[in-house]
Amino acid sequence: MKTHFFGLAVCIGLLSSACLGQDIVGKWKTIDDEDGKPRSVVEIYKQGDKYFGKITEIFYRPNETPDPLCDKCSDERKGKKIIGMVIIRNLEKKGNEFKGGDILDPKTGKIYDCKLWIENGVLKVRGYVSFLYRTQSWYKHP
Repeated sequence: MKTHFFGLAVCIGLLSSACLGQDIVGKWKTIDDEDGKPRSVVEIYKQGDKYFGKITEIFYRPNETPDPLCDKCSDERKGKKIIGMVIIRNLEKKGNEFKGGDILDPKTGKIYDCKLWIENGVLKVRGYVSFLYRTQSWYKHP
């Protein structure tokens, strides 16, 4: 009887920590808003107490130049290669969300405030300016 209770307690503990402690660290596949196809892989990592994300792979379309530069960026990333570029910066974990940083859209060069959270195993990525926002779904990548 004690063995069964202990096993049940361990299972409940593991399940609750898995649900509450979902982490954004890892590789995530982004989906293009326009055609619904995979667009890139972003690797999210923790540095100190902040979270960052860099592009590690791009799924090119037939008409695109491989290994593109961010020609529309307006900050220190202007003219830099998009592969390897840090597009998510300075997020902090607050409860079940990661926020307080920013995200760059390399296609337009625009930088938005950013908030991330996991919902049903899917990473929700919200970029916003004031009360206007757009939320994307990113999927775990092996």
